[in-house]
Amino acid sequence: MNNKQIIEYYYDVAVVGAGHAGCEAALAAARLGHKTVVFTVSIDSIAMMPCNPNIGGTSKGHLVRETDALGGEIGINIDKTFIQSKMLNRSKGPAVHSLRAQADKKNYSAEMRKTLENTDNLCIRQAEVTDIIVEDNKIKGIITASGTIYHAKAVVLCTGVYLKAKCIYGDVSANTGPNGLSAADKLSQSLIDNGIEIRRFKTGTPARIDKRTIDFSVMKEQKGDEYITPFSFTNRPSDIERTQVSCWLTYTNEKTHEIIKNNIDRSPLFSGIIEGTGPRYCPSIEDKVMRFADKKRHQIFIEPEGEYTNEMYVGGMSTSLPEDVQYNMYRSVKGLENAHIVRNGYAIEYDCINPQQLKLNLEMKSIDGLFCAGQINGSSGYEEAAAQGIIAGINAVMYIEDREPVIIDRSEGYIGVLIDDLVTKGTNEPYRMMTSRAEYRLLLRQDNADSRLTPVGYRAGLISEERYNKFLKKMESIDAEIKRVKNTYIDAGEYTNSILESYNTAAINTSTCLAELIKRPELNYEKTALLDKDRKELDREITEQVDNMIKYEGYINRQMRQVEQYKKLENKRIPEDIDYFQVGSLRKEAVQKLDSIRPSSIGQASRISGVSPADISVLLVYLKGK
Repeated sequence: MNNKQIIEYYYDVAVVGAGHAGCEAALAAARLGHKTVVFTVSIDSIAMMPCNPNIGGTSKGHLVRETDALGGEIGINIDKTFIQSKMLNRSKGPAVHSLRAQADKKNYSAEMRKTLENTDNLCIRQAEVTDIIVEDNKIKGIITASGTIYHAKAVVLCTGVYLKAKCIYGDVSANTGPNGLSAADKLSQSLIDNGIEIRRFKTGTPARIDKRTIDFSVMKEQKGDEYITPFSFTNRPSDIERTQVSCWLTYTNEKTHEIIKNNIDRSPLFSGIIEGTGPRYCPSIEDKVMRFADKKRHQIFIEPEGEYTNEMYVGGMSTSLPEDVQYNMYRSVKGLENAHIVRNGYAIEYDCINPQQLKLNLEMKSIDGLFCAGQINGSSGYEEAAAQGIIAGINAVMYIEDREPVIIDRSEGYIGVLIDDLVTKGTNEPYRMMTSRAEYRLLLRQDNADSRLTPVGYRAGLISEERYNKFLKKMESIDAEIKRVKNTYIDAGEYTNSILESYNTAAINTSTCLAELIKRPELNYEKTALLDKDRKELDREITEQVDNMIKYEGYINRQMRQVEQYKKLENKRIPEDIDYFQVGSLRKEAVQKLDSIRPSSIGQASRISGVSPADISVLLVYLKGK
């Protein structure tokens, strides 16, 4: 006789997964006052960093600062736990400057767990979620492996790489998630049963090696910046100063490549064992060697996994080759001749969804109240996950409260570019954010993420009144300083021209506006300090924006005009109930694509692959007639 009693709980929001997306989604929902539960296969894996030991990087740093500007946690957490900080691409323009920090992996996870555990309205639950509950195309909750029912008004799926996960190297294959954690083997079928299209993607990670077995003397040391830039706008540089830990640069060589080529038939990536589609922009070392046969070497970064561990991450050398080949391959690299492997490199396959099934608020089109964020949407990276997580968490609350969803468009943030690319264009491989994907990147700099998105976070309810007032004062200071600089004139004379000459820039014959001098390639805001008698001491985060706004004023104004045109198309809304099959003169492919994706605006429709400018013209005429 079975006397098992069904246990039931009631929450406002249930978040499935406590990785970087799940943490942001759960914190956002709970901080907005809603009773939230977050599920994880292991409480010890909260905000785990199973691959690279860093946060940020090219374009990814933008996502972290934008998430922070909205009221997220990732920026605050890395500021607490970084061991090295560096602003990348300083030799290039400000549009591509990107902050990157090495993290102490264990400390990063521990600090995020502490934050979750001490957040009001938030409950952590270690359990495998096996089913979603859907009634009349509305989410009603989830069911765990034990049969326990968690009723919820909204559910956010942040499953990472755990759905039917399989770790592979050589001929070794294990049905586990990263670092040997349990896979979530049953939830995929529940999604399929509810009409959700599933895909199979693959990513990978390099070996970890023992620091004591590395010869750093033959490598190039990579130090952090002397001036530390915080990720979080709530921190000042002085708040997070610390002694930094070095990384190291070395290279593969022709011997390395020969070892890989001689054993390529043993690679599961090339032998057919791996079925999932891998990332184009972060390929394994064997993929790089085979695809770029003309290259005689590839950069390899040796990065610490933490301050108090000897594990070192071999960045740029991700692999799924057999263990014996891994040893030979790594030991062929200069400085790694005696390297001892602590953890083998491996590939991991996992299930994810076709993100074109989502709305721009990350809600499933076919199931009201079901949201998805992170790698389940086909993206890759901690930062892409966190950015989607906070948007999904906010919008789960907007859904419950019957408020307008928070949607960041392509002109407002990298978050908008990321989500629009996934939802509108889709992806056939793990999606990685890059600065080249953003059309308006001079407007979407990492230094001004707060000016773009903090008002959005404030309206949503995640930015406190105190923080918002500080933000307004900062914006006033920037505007006032720009106005002052534009109205300050420098007299021509021996003193002025001697300073200009010291910077190898042309002398002036008449009184010249200080802003015009700042715009010169050889000068900037800081270099004109000796000419500016009325200058006051301002925080660097203020002067950086002043310098960028003045120096690139012409380009910025041009992009703002482009944004105006973009907004016109974005503001032309398409009725949700439109029947594309009734729109005469639309090509068959366009009808199929438009009906499948159901764009919310003409702007979004114009970015759908297979929808031509002529189709858009037909659609505009049809809508005008209606």
